Amino acid sequence: MGAAAKWVAAGLVALLLAGCSGSQASPSAKSTPAPTAKGTPSAGPAPSPVATPGANLKEARVSRTIDGDTVELEGGQRVRYIGVDTPEMNDSRPAVRAWAEKAKEKNRELVEGKKVLLERDVSETDRYGRLLRYVYLDGIMVNAELVRLGYAYATTFPPDVKQQELFARLERDARAAGRGLWGDR
Repeated sequence: MGAAAKWVAAGLVALLLAGCSGSQASPSAKSTPAPTAKGTPSAGPAPSPVATPGANLKEARVSRTIDGDTVELEGGQRVRYIGVDTPEMNDSRPAVRAWAEKAKEKNRELVEGKKVLLERDVSETDRYGRLLRYVYLDGIMVNAELVRLGYAYATTFPPDVKQQELFARLERDARAAGRGLWGDR
């Protein structure tokens, strides 16, 4: 499936979910207005979501943070977090690049140099050869934590949809609280 088709499919799924929940669709980083550079995660967000990982987990050590939603493991394999998207480092808009740096730094703070648990949904890899995984550290799903704190958008690419409702709820909560990307709008 091409990139455009994936974005269309993701948009349709988001619209469907929004219709079911009575809330607005979750935008992707590509269609969202540039975030402000002023916004920072507010103090006192809701507690970190504790998602129960499945039984098929693999332990790995994160050696390097690539960006807000991608890491490299010892041995060189890259992992793309399922269900989330962070602002792009190469975006032409300065505010988006600033948030891309903040997301990368938060991701680094959370996982770099640490042992994590990796959980597959349906797909093994993306078109770039990166593993697609939910990433857990000390009982916290990192994918969800980045959305909860306002560093990432909830983004769904079927068939990897196991946690889409959690991510959508966390994004709605972050928006309502003005955390991270959603601050100072």
